[in-house]
Amino acid sequence: MIDLHSHTDESDGTCSPAQLIEEAVRAGVTTLGITDHDTFKGYDQARAHAPAAGVELICGIELSTKLHGHSVHLLGYFLDDTGLDDFRTWVLDLQAARRDRNIRLIARLQELGFDITLEEAEARGRGMTGRPHFAQILVEKGYVSNLRQAFDDYLDESAKGYVYRREPQFAEGVDRIRKSGGIASLAHPIRVKGDVPALMPELCESGLNAIEAYHSDHTPQDTQLYLGLAQHYGLRVTGGSDFHGAVKPGVTLGRGCAGNLHIPEDLVAKLRQ
Repeated sequence: MIDLHSHTDESDGTCSPAQLIEEAVRAGVTTLGITDHDTFKGYDQARAHAPAAGVELICGIELSTKLHGHSVHLLGYFLDDTGLDDFRTWVLDLQAARRDRNIRLIARLQELGFDITLEEAEARGRGMTGRPHFAQILVEKGYVSNLRQAFDDYLDESAKGYVYRREPQFAEGVDRIRKSGGIASLAHPIRVKGDVPALMPELCESGLNAIEAYHSDHTPQDTQLYLGLAQHYGLRVTGGSDFHGAVKPGVTLGRGCAGNLHIPEDLVAKLRQ
């Protein structure tokens, strides 16, 4: 079984890299892509555990980029994980921008009357603290009833607690991935604001060369739409559960939501061609 979209506790998942490998073995996933947000730390640590477990690791990353003023996530896959020094240095700059945003986000939430500190958030997310960690604290302190409300009311782009984070433009993210020998895949296109089919010429012009057709959020009709776009524009196809562990209990590694994820066994072989 293949799953090319998963997260560890080095970004916003709850499993350590070693635990994620154990989860892959339990789920029957033999090829696993670790795609933490703006970091390779989870992948780097998992490399020590994967061989003995019989799990083939795919080096990946999920970047937050901007497109027409909205956040669009971009997956980068590096089937050869050597020669990434320049890309890794660039990723460190993204991490610095993330912490700057977190400092301003805490100030904004405190302005709104919430008793929250940056130290509390960073105890959960460490170097890759993100909005999901702030959302967890809002829930636990009773300010909101669930994670969805935390985002809808305070943390999403249109919410009153949102603060800007310096993110690369979509085209720059694609360019950085491609120049480092990677595959640049549009992550969970169902979440992209706007008409994805109408955006495809622009995205492909920027160098996009893959699309995540298989994802836990996608209906069979969504998957067929994105497979059709891949065929029309000559894109490679990627897919994964977007597994985060306990923060997304309805998503199972390799199987998605209620078994809705069915990734073809030859998907990685086609990526390698």
